[in-house]
Amino acid sequence: MTAERAEPGASLVPTQVKGTVLTTRRVDAYFAMTVIAPGVAARFRPGQFVAVAVGGPETSMLLRRAFSIHEVRPDHGGTVEFVFAVTGPGTRWLSERRTRDTLDLAGPLGRPFPLPRDPVNALLVGGGYGSAPLFPLGDKLRGRGCAVDFLLGAASADRVFGALTARRAGRTATITTEDGSLGLRGVVTDALARVVHEARTEVIYACGPMPMLRAVTGFAGRYEIPVLASVEEAMACGIGVCMTCVLPVIGDDGVTRMLRACVDGPVFGGQAVRWDDVGTIPFDALGAPGWRPPSEEGQPIAQDGRGHVG
Repeated sequence: MTAERAEPGASLVPTQVKGTVLTTRRVDAYFAMTVIAPGVAARFRPGQFVAVAVGGPETSMLLRRAFSIHEVRPDHGGTVEFVFAVTGPGTRWLSERRTRDTLDLAGPLGRPFPLPRDPVNALLVGGGYGSAPLFPLGDKLRGRGCAVDFLLGAASADRVFGALTARRAGRTATITTEDGSLGLRGVVTDALARVVHEARTEVIYACGPMPMLRAVTGFAGRYEIPVLASVEEAMACGIGVCMTCVLPVIGDDGVTRMLRACVDGPVFGGQAVRWDDVGTIPFDALGAPGWRPPSEEGQPIAQDGRGHVG
């Protein structure tokens, strides 16, 4: 599969806005919030995210929360919807916002999913509410003549996001739950081999927990199927300053670099990510203590490894 590179500067044109909350709705175990934010909606490409300030102007919660964009619509000049789970005081505060409340958000941030130049059979794999950014991606892929199949999974039925949409929009949709409350009992990788075989998958796009991304990439590697993985890394600033969200990624030149998920990602070529070393700085990563150049013959050091498949 040949994919288009992200446009130069695609991650460098975010905007910070005061957006008005249009709706906050409960979707099983999650919340979906729609905010009027024309500047963000106009620049959005599938795979990008917003960074939302939480707690109000006098809060001690200084760090923004990052959420993948699920949907943009032209209503009210441009709206943005993102999905989240309540996991702490910041997201709890966010879940309590109501219509006409105001939010401070920045976006769209990050590099989007690369799109194939030619029609392909694409499998979109999502875990939990990690499936949210896959739906606008699916729309783009179908617009290019691609066949789109979905494989979604979670611990239980209430934690599978978008099952009905996947069944309506995909050529096929396979659902797994660990407790068997919806679809097949098990995890997405239990169904992966069958789905890939039946769908004749040529590329996999995935978003979800790191263990799922690691397992999907490991499987796909055995069949030489490229994976474009949107990683779920904790982000503090969302603009590449704090270095909280770094992970080791192998460049085209074979050199491992600590790349920032917020600006170099969140989408990476799955086979380039050193999944076993996520959360650490490998000894052989560029700049690590003891690192040595691959040779002294002037080999290039500036390849990126961001998932541009050729």
